[in-house]
Amino acid sequence: MPLTILVADDDFATRLSITDYLEITCGYSVIPAENGKEALGLVDEFQPHLIVTDITMPEMDGYEFVRRVRTRPAFRLLPVIFLTERTSTQERIRGYQMGCDNYLAKPFELQELGAVIRSLLDRYALIAQAPSRSPEPEPTPTGARSRANDQPEEDFLTQKSNTSDSLRDSSASRASPSQNAPSLTQREREVLDLLTEGLSNIQIGSRLHLSPRTVEKHVSSLFRKTDSNNRAELVRFAMEHHLVR
Repeated sequence: MPLTILVADDDFATRLSITDYLEITCGYSVIPAENGKEALGLVDEFQPHLIVTDITMPEMDGYEFVRRVRTRPAFRLLPVIFLTERTSTQERIRGYQMGCDNYLAKPFELQELGAVIRSLLDRYALIAQAPSRSPEPEPTPTGARSRANDQPEEDFLTQKSNTSDSLRDSSASRASPSQNAPSLTQREREVLDLLTEGLSNIQIGSRLHLSPRTVEKHVSSLFRKTDSNNRAELVRFAMEHHLVR
Protein backbone atom coordinates (compact mmCIF):
# COMPACT_ATOMS: atom_id res chain seq x y z
CA MET A 1 0.00 0.00 0.00
CA PRO A 2 1.63 3.29 -1.11
CA LEU A 3 2.15 6.15 1.31
CA THR A 4 -0.42 8.95 1.11
CA ILE A 5 0.55 12.58 0.46
CA LEU A 6 -1.96 15.43 0.81
CA VAL A 7 -1.25 18.29 -1.63
CA ALA A 8 -3.06 21.62 -1.06
CA ASP A 9 -2.63 24.39 -3.64
CA ASP A 10 -5.17 26.70 -5.26
CA ASP A 11 -3.22 26.76 -8.55
CA PHE A 12 -4.53 23.90 -10.69
CA ALA A 13 -1.36 23.56 -12.81
CA THR A 14 0.89 23.37 -9.74
CA ARG A 15 -1.41 20.90 -8.03
CA LEU A 16 -1.60 18.71 -11.11
CA SER A 17 2.15 18.68 -11.79
CA ILE A 18 2.92 17.76 -8.17
CA THR A 19 0.26 15.05 -8.16
CA ASP A 20 1.46 13.49 -11.42
CA TYR A 21 5.10 13.53 -10.35
CA LEU A 22 4.50 12.03 -6.91
CA GLU A 23 2.16 9.32 -8.21
CA ILE A 24 3.89 8.35 -11.47
CA THR A 25 7.54 8.91 -10.63
CA CYS A 26 7.62 8.36 -6.86
CA GLY A 27 4.80 5.85 -6.41
CA TYR A 28 2.84 7.73 -3.74
CA SER A 29 -0.92 8.03 -3.45
CA VAL A 30 -1.81 11.75 -3.67
CA ILE A 31 -4.93 13.47 -2.30
CA PRO A 32 -5.34 16.96 -3.90
CA ALA A 33 -7.10 19.93 -2.31
CA GLU A 34 -7.82 23.44 -3.63
CA ASN A 35 -7.51 25.26 -0.29
CA GLY A 36 -6.83 24.81 3.39
CA LYS A 37 -10.49 24.36 4.32
CA GLU A 38 -10.93 21.44 1.94
CA ALA A 39 -7.56 19.99 2.94
CA LEU A 40 -8.47 20.06 6.64
CA GLY A 41 -11.46 17.81 6.01
CA LEU A 42 -9.34 15.44 3.93
CA VAL A 43 -6.79 15.06 6.73
CA ASP A 44 -9.35 13.32 8.94
CA GLU A 45 -10.74 11.26 6.08
CA PHE A 46 -7.49 9.95 4.58
CA GLN A 47 -4.96 10.42 7.44
CA PRO A 48 -2.02 11.22 5.12
CA HIS A 49 1.60 10.42 5.94
CA LEU A 50 2.77 13.89 4.86
CA ILE A 51 1.32 17.27 3.80
CA VAL A 52 2.54 19.55 1.01
CA THR A 53 0.72 22.89 1.12
CA ASP A 54 0.80 26.32 -0.43
CA ILE A 55 0.55 29.29 1.93
CA THR A 56 -1.54 31.78 -0.05
CA MET A 57 -4.92 30.11 -0.66
CA PRO A 58 -8.58 31.28 -0.53
CA GLU A 59 -10.97 30.39 2.32
CA MET A 60 -8.14 29.15 4.56
CA ASP A 61 -4.44 29.82 4.01
CA GLY A 62 -1.63 27.37 4.66
CA TYR A 63 -0.68 28.90 8.01
CA GLU A 64 -4.16 28.45 9.49
CA PHE A 65 -4.51 25.01 7.93
CA VAL A 66 -1.29 23.73 9.51
CA ARG A 67 -2.09 25.41 12.82
CA ARG A 68 -5.38 23.53 13.02
CA VAL A 69 -3.76 20.24 12.00
CA ARG A 70 -1.19 20.65 14.78
CA THR A 71 -3.93 21.04 17.41
CA ARG A 72 -5.00 17.45 16.81
CA PRO A 73 -2.94 15.00 18.88
CA ALA A 74 -2.87 12.34 16.14
CA PHE A 75 -1.21 14.76 13.69
CA ARG A 76 1.21 16.72 15.86
CA LEU A 77 4.20 14.94 14.31
CA LEU A 78 2.81 14.80 10.76
CA PRO A 79 5.53 16.07 8.35
CA VAL A 80 4.59 19.32 6.60
CA ILE A 81 6.22 21.09 3.63
CA PHE A 82 5.32 24.68 2.78
CA LEU A 83 5.36 25.86 -0.84
CA THR A 84 5.28 29.62 -1.35
CA GLU A 85 6.49 32.67 -3.21
CA ARG A 86 7.00 34.39 0.13
CA THR A 87 10.72 34.07 0.69
CA SER A 88 11.46 36.65 3.37
CA THR A 89 13.13 35.56 6.59
CA GLN A 90 10.11 36.59 8.65
CA GLU A 91 7.78 34.51 6.49
CA ARG A 92 10.01 31.45 6.84
CA ILE A 93 10.23 31.94 10.60
CA ARG A 94 6.43 32.16 10.79
CA GLY A 95 6.16 28.96 8.80
CA TYR A 96 8.48 27.08 11.15
CA GLN A 97 6.63 28.48 14.16
CA MET A 98 3.38 27.13 12.73
CA GLY A 99 4.93 23.66 12.57
CA CYS A 100 6.29 23.15 9.07
CA ASP A 101 9.30 20.86 8.62
CA ASN A 102 10.60 22.30 5.36
CA TYR A 103 10.13 25.35 3.19
CA LEU A 104 10.40 25.33 -0.63
CA ALA A 105 10.25 28.63 -2.47
CA LYS A 106 8.34 28.81 -5.76
CA PRO A 107 9.35 28.05 -8.43
CA PHE A 108 10.92 24.77 -7.30
CA GLU A 109 12.13 21.57 -8.93
CA LEU A 110 9.88 18.53 -8.57
CA GLN A 111 12.93 16.33 -8.01
CA GLU A 112 13.90 18.46 -5.00
CA LEU A 113 10.38 18.19 -3.61
CA GLY A 114 10.52 14.41 -4.05
CA ALA A 115 13.87 14.23 -2.24
CA VAL A 116 12.58 16.35 0.67
CA ILE A 117 9.47 14.18 0.99
CA ARG A 118 11.50 10.95 1.02
CA SER A 119 13.90 12.36 3.62
CA LEU A 120 11.09 13.47 5.94
CA LEU A 121 9.21 10.17 5.63
CA ASP A 122 12.37 8.18 6.37
CA ARG A 123 13.19 10.34 9.39
CA TYR A 124 9.72 10.13 10.89
CA ALA A 125 9.65 6.37 10.32
CA LEU A 126 12.83 6.10 12.40
CA ILE A 127 11.29 8.27 15.12
CA ALA A 128 8.17 6.12 15.17
CA GLN A 129 10.11 2.86 15.46
CA ALA A 130 12.57 4.12 18.09
CA PRO A 131 12.04 2.20 21.34
CA SER A 132 11.02 4.19 24.38
CA ARG A 133 13.49 4.33 27.26
CA SER A 134 12.74 1.75 29.90
CA PRO A 135 12.99 2.73 33.56
CA GLU A 136 16.21 2.02 35.41
CA PRO A 137 16.12 -1.29 37.30
CA GLU A 138 15.67 -0.98 41.03
CA PRO A 139 18.78 -1.79 43.09
CA THR A 140 18.80 -5.23 44.64
CA PRO A 141 18.36 -5.07 48.44
CA THR A 142 21.37 -6.08 50.49
CA GLY A 143 19.46 -8.97 52.03
CA ALA A 144 18.55 -10.34 48.63
CA ARG A 145 22.19 -10.21 47.52
CA SER A 146 23.19 -12.03 50.69
CA ARG A 147 20.61 -14.76 50.10
CA ALA A 148 21.79 -15.14 46.53
CA ASN A 149 25.35 -15.59 47.71
CA ASP A 150 24.21 -18.26 50.19
CA GLN A 151 22.42 -20.25 47.45
CA PRO A 152 23.70 -23.85 47.18
CA GLU A 153 26.01 -24.41 44.21
CA GLU A 154 23.88 -27.17 42.67
CA ASP A 155 20.82 -24.88 42.71
CA PHE A 156 22.87 -22.17 41.04
CA LEU A 157 24.05 -24.58 38.33
CA THR A 158 20.49 -25.79 37.75
CA GLN A 159 19.27 -22.22 37.42
CA LYS A 160 22.11 -21.39 35.02
CA SER A 161 21.26 -24.43 32.88
CA ASN A 162 17.60 -23.46 32.73
CA THR A 163 18.55 -19.92 31.75
CA SER A 164 20.79 -21.23 28.95
CA ASP A 165 17.95 -23.40 27.64
CA SER A 166 15.62 -20.41 27.63
CA LEU A 167 18.14 -18.31 25.71
CA ARG A 168 18.60 -21.07 23.15
CA ASP A 169 14.84 -21.35 22.70
CA SER A 170 14.56 -17.58 22.32
CA SER A 171 17.38 -17.48 19.77
CA ALA A 172 15.81 -20.27 17.77
CA SER A 173 12.51 -18.41 17.77
CA ARG A 174 14.18 -15.24 16.45
CA ALA A 175 16.15 -17.12 13.82
CA SER A 176 13.16 -18.54 11.94
CA PRO A 177 10.08 -16.67 10.66
CA SER A 178 6.81 -17.29 12.46
CA GLN A 179 4.19 -19.51 10.84
CA ASN A 180 1.95 -16.50 10.11
CA ALA A 181 4.73 -14.61 8.30
CA PRO A 182 4.14 -13.89 4.59
CA SER A 183 6.30 -15.47 1.91
CA LEU A 184 8.95 -12.99 0.73
CA THR A 185 11.29 -13.18 -2.24
CA GLN A 186 15.02 -13.07 -1.65
CA ARG A 187 15.18 -9.52 -2.98
CA GLU A 188 12.33 -8.41 -0.73
CA ARG A 189 14.18 -9.84 2.27
CA GLU A 190 17.32 -7.91 1.28
CA VAL A 191 15.34 -4.69 0.93
CA LEU A 192 13.59 -5.33 4.26
CA ASP A 193 16.90 -5.92 6.07
CA LEU A 194 18.29 -2.58 4.85
CA LEU A 195 15.02 -0.78 5.47
CA THR A 196 15.08 -1.81 9.13
CA GLU A 197 18.53 -0.22 9.37
CA GLY A 198 16.92 3.11 8.51
CA LEU A 199 18.27 3.43 4.96
CA SER A 200 16.40 5.48 2.37
CA ASN A 201 15.33 4.05 -0.99
CA ILE A 202 18.32 5.70 -2.66
CA GLN A 203 20.72 4.20 -0.11
CA ILE A 204 19.09 0.77 -0.43
CA GLY A 205 19.36 0.99 -4.22
CA SER A 206 23.03 1.86 -3.94
CA ARG A 207 23.70 -1.14 -1.69
CA LEU A 208 21.75 -3.58 -3.89
CA HIS A 209 22.57 -1.94 -7.25
CA LEU A 210 18.90 -1.17 -7.92
CA SER A 211 17.13 1.98 -9.11
CA PRO A 212 15.13 3.92 -6.48
CA ARG A 213 11.99 3.15 -8.48
CA THR A 214 12.69 -0.61 -8.30
CA VAL A 215 13.30 -0.32 -4.56
CA GLU A 216 10.00 1.57 -4.21
CA LYS A 217 8.22 -1.32 -5.95
CA HIS A 218 9.74 -3.83 -3.52
CA VAL A 219 8.78 -1.62 -0.55
CA SER A 220 5.22 -1.32 -1.89
CA SER A 221 5.09 -5.10 -2.23
CA LEU A 222 6.25 -5.45 1.38
CA PHE A 223 3.53 -3.03 2.50
CA ARG A 224 0.94 -5.11 0.68
CA LYS A 225 2.14 -8.48 1.97
CA THR A 226 2.38 -7.28 5.58
CA ASP A 227 -0.75 -5.09 5.45
CA SER A 228 1.36 -2.12 6.61
CA ASN A 229 0.63 1.55 5.96
CA ASN A 230 4.11 2.97 6.54
CA ARG A 231 7.70 2.01 7.27
CA ALA A 232 7.25 2.07 11.02
CA GLU A 233 4.44 -0.50 10.83
CA LEU A 234 6.46 -2.59 8.38
CA VAL A 235 9.50 -2.69 10.67
CA ARG A 236 7.33 -3.55 13.66
CA PHE A 237 5.67 -6.38 11.71
CA ALA A 238 9.05 -7.70 10.56
CA MET A 239 10.41 -7.78 14.11
CA GLU A 240 7.30 -9.40 15.57
CA HIS A 241 7.34 -12.14 12.91
CA HIS A 242 11.12 -12.62 12.93
CA LEU A 243 11.56 -11.58 9.29
CA VAL A 244 14.80 -9.68 9.96
CA ARG A 245 18.10 -10.85 11.32
